[in-house]
Amino acid sequence: MSEIIVVKLGGTEGVNFSSICADAVSLQQQGRQLVFVHGGSAEANALGEALGAPPRIITSPSGYTSRYTDRKTLEIFLMAVNGKVNSLLTEQLQGLGLNALGLSGLDGRLLQAERKEAIQSIENGKRKIIHDDYTGKISAVNSALLHLLLGAGYLPVIAPVAVSPRGEALNVDADRAAAMVAGALQAETLVLLTAVPGLMAKFPEESSLITRLSAAQLEGALDAAQGRMKKKVLGAQEALAAGVGQVIIADGRIAAPISSALSGKGTVIA
Repeated sequence: MSEIIVVKLGGTEGVNFSSICADAVSLQQQGRQLVFVHGGSAEANALGEALGAPPRIITSPSGYTSRYTDRKTLEIFLMAVNGKVNSLLTEQLQGLGLNALGLSGLDGRLLQAERKEAIQSIENGKRKIIHDDYTGKISAVNSALLHLLLGAGYLPVIAPVAVSPRGEALNVDADRAAAMVAGALQAETLVLLTAVPGLMAKFPEESSLITRLSAAQLEGALDAAQGRMKKKVLGAQEALAAGVGQVIIADGRIAAPISSALSGKGTVIA
């Protein structure tokens, strides 16, 4: 069986789409099977601003940040991430001769998630409860659908939107979605591409890059992680617990970023 590599890339901010897509061509020629999971917060933020609905970022009591997603914000997110980013990424891959198939977790119930009944937010030191949020935590992945697509030679390109048991679209974290997909496929490697060289002990000092971590050291690494990197470390933990061989947090701004990560550049967690 071909080696499966799941690649998570940001929307358009910081990472180099062209390098990533060109790299995907050479990896597929080597017989690797690829699945892309992408974000798109920068695009969703820009569209929200343009439509007079700027993003509202909330911070949980444990320090994780996420987008407050009421119904209007969800629709803007779908337009920007599923509509624009997913289509542009699929277009680039098609232009290079890869038969990419763009879809979201809504399609074929690919990503199933439980809608959070209520979420907690810390604002000005006070704890608030929010009830009208369309975010979810993935509970299941339709791996049979992905195996079907991979077996037919497609490169799935997945937008981070899930479906609730009631059929509602839900905004899910792309790093953790990629971790769940990698786990469901029993992927050899999950590559998390970002706009920095990897996990740094003293952010933002790039010379403090942590090159290797064991699964046991991840709990401590969560303390070193800043901002969005926290979700990547959490995703790494979840992927390894689900049986993924290794997780690499690597630089998505360079030439051949996936191949570079697979050669050991970045933060390798195994």
